[in-house]
Amino acid sequence: MTTTEKTIKTKVSKDRYVEAVGRRKTSIARVRLIPASKNTFKINDRDLAAYFPTEELRKIVEEAINKVKIGTFDVSVHIRGGGVHSQAEAVRHGISRVFVKIDENLKPKLKVAGFLKRDPRAKERRKFGLKKARKSAQWSKR
Repeated sequence: MTTTEKTIKTKVSKDRYVEAVGRRKTSIARVRLIPASKNTFKINDRDLAAYFPTEELRKIVEEAINKVKIGTFDVSVHIRGGGVHSQAEAVRHGISRVFVKIDENLKPKLKVAGFLKRDPRAKERRKFGLKKARKSAQWSKR
């Protein structure tokens, strides 16, 4: 048993699971990692493949898990708000935060990959007198 696995056992033995919140745009994902014998992934009580139908979205979600490769977990996620892509990135952010709670030594690896930064980009608000955030009405000289 490696030191990381011992750390996971001691962290989780106090609680049944380790929980963190991931965010992106208006998506909020509450992620729980439970040590288990096999990897299962439930999002809003549905399987990962059922919730995220495309391979690209599933790859985004699993990036943090594949980056650290420690132990086997049951992952339970409750997510709301936003679109499917921002939800996938919110889940990745939450999983990364859980791994840092479990083992601080994983922080540099996840930070370099950019999984711990909450991406602040969001849609700009519409300003009065304009059609969209920056688009103005068509101007006619004559």
